Amino acid sequence: MEFNPADNIQDLQYFGEFGGVNPSISDSSTYTFLSAKTMFDTFEGNADGCYLYSRHSSPSNLYLDKALAAMEGTEAACVAASGMGAITSTLLQLCQSGDEVVSSRTIYGGTYAFLKNFAPKLGINTVFCDFTKPEIVEKAITSKTKILYCETVSNPLLEVVDIAAMSKIAKKHNLKLVVDNTFSPLSVAPAKLGADIVIHSLTKYINGSSDTVAGVSCGSREFVNDMKNVNTGAAMLLGPTMDSLRSSSVMKNLRTLHIRIKQHSRNAQYLAEKFESIGLKTVYPGLKSHPGHDIYKRMMNPEYGFGGMLTIDVGSLEKANELMELMQQRNLGYLAVSLGFYKTLFSAPGTSTSSEIPLEEQKEMGLTDGLIRFSIGLDNDIERTFLNMKSCMEELGVLTTVSA
Repeated sequence: MEFNPADNIQDLQYFGEFGGVNPSISDSSTYTFLSAKTMFDTFEGNADGCYLYSRHSSPSNLYLDKALAAMEGTEAACVAASGMGAITSTLLQLCQSGDEVVSSRTIYGGTYAFLKNFAPKLGINTVFCDFTKPEIVEKAITSKTKILYCETVSNPLLEVVDIAAMSKIAKKHNLKLVVDNTFSPLSVAPAKLGADIVIHSLTKYINGSSDTVAGVSCGSREFVNDMKNVNTGAAMLLGPTMDSLRSSSVMKNLRTLHIRIKQHSRNAQYLAEKFESIGLKTVYPGLKSHPGHDIYKRMMNPEYGFGGMLTIDVGSLEKANELMELMQQRNLGYLAVSLGFYKTLFSAPGTSTSSEIPLEEQKEMGLTDGLIRFSIGLDNDIERTFLNMKSCMEELGVLTTVSA
């Protein structure tokens, strides 16, 4: 049977301690023991089902761990208090001083800043290169390389990485392939394509209501146990602990992810096709004009579409800002960072989510001043949304500018 992550989530069954259809929330930081020996065994990691301290684990977090591992098709998962908490603890678990990371050049600005500016303080250096060209990636590998790091669909340029090709390179050189799958949950399952560790910012699509900051690292049982080790585990010692109340909230929202992703994808596909048809420079993996369209199509579960993220280029930052401000005034979305909300969100990434990347490097990778990143919402009448957006563009002369 073909792997369907939504079915794996649906098949999980948790009951609350009083028979509730939602699992009970463990609103405790510490836990009692009936014997001192059990406490000792728990410290040593030898007491299954016993809880020591919520920085290490809690029932609520373990429920969500299990659900997210089922979604990604991995043995285990480890939730964190933010996407960056998941990313940094994963990278620091796998690397030590003297090691190198080969990373995609187009990644989330926070990840870029960590690899470029912070990790070198710990003796960990990074080579950034174009992950749409496997031969360039393999050429960048040295004897010091420990990790290949990329995003399935890159933020914000929406470049698509061939995960299976990267997996072959990683295995050939005995490296770990770490993939951030935040932009494409359910649509793509990187672990099934050979990724060793799959990361999500749960803040985005998986939670979906822009009220929680959270992250997760999904991988082997051995890797997750190492992350939680009381002596050497990055998730334990760096303390990126997710709060049980937030964990419970994400768990509830996860159950509707399959419905939301289908609508996000449907709406984004419609808008991308319409934007392209009226002459806008549009980037969306679901368009045949996208360089990675065939790769994405080969990797994806077609039931969930090509995702909810698209970009257009309106020529200048001034024009981009004018358009976003007008669209917000017309109630077509919010001028805001992040993604996966029920309402469309738009931002100019060069001056927001990717501002950590130096301007010269932005230009080199093709991140232009006029680029607008859209997280397309769950609008019921997407045709109406398009007509209203087009009206805003016509009012500001955007269509005339981009077609000139």
